[in-house]
Amino acid sequence: MGVVAKRSSMTFYTGSDDHYSHRVRIVLAEKGISVDIIEVNDEHRPAELADLNPYNSVPTLIDRDLVLYESKVMMEYLDERFPHPPLLPVYPVARAQSRLWMHRIEREWCPMVERILSPGSKKEVEQARKELRESLIGISPIFEDIPFFMSEEFSLVDCCLAPILWRLPALGVELPEQQVKPLMSYMERLFARDAFRASLLESERELRT
Repeated sequence: MGVVAKRSSMTFYTGSDDHYSHRVRIVLAEKGISVDIIEVNDEHRPAELADLNPYNSVPTLIDRDLVLYESKVMMEYLDERFPHPPLLPVYPVARAQSRLWMHRIEREWCPMVERILSPGSKKEVEQARKELRESLIGISPIFEDIPFFMSEEFSLVDCCLAPILWRLPALGVELPEQQVKPLMSYMERLFARDAFRASLLESERELRT
């Protein structure tokens, strides 16, 4: 992935260390989509971003005249526009279940990550770390029988979870490896995927040495 030599019809403004941006980059890489990647941080915030996105935020995806600035909307749009490989199940019931899992990650785990990263009190940060750690220990058994998150196939749900799992060392969340062997195996499967490796920015590669 990365910036392509010729001008692409699609441009993606990504945060330098933002798990919401990272989940979309995983989808772009899984689909092999030609895209111009523009990294955004406090030192480098393109002036045009405020014109394109009313929130002046990342991630922001531009596809010709279409501007998207919500990560789950982007992921589903890319999956529909580029159907191979499919990252949501074909059948409506299974698709709805996948969307519910994405919603739960958004409602339950993403706020824990935000609390760890926010300039809150040490007590609040430690509590969020504890909650995230316990929650991940709790889901570990589901990977004993299925290779991906509630699915036999890699999906958008995994795209949402992988960036958080990759950031655990940076978040100060240590897992008891003996207790979470199925989860550790799942993480190894995710991180070994060619598309996952291709999705990483240089700054993200450094999060795990």
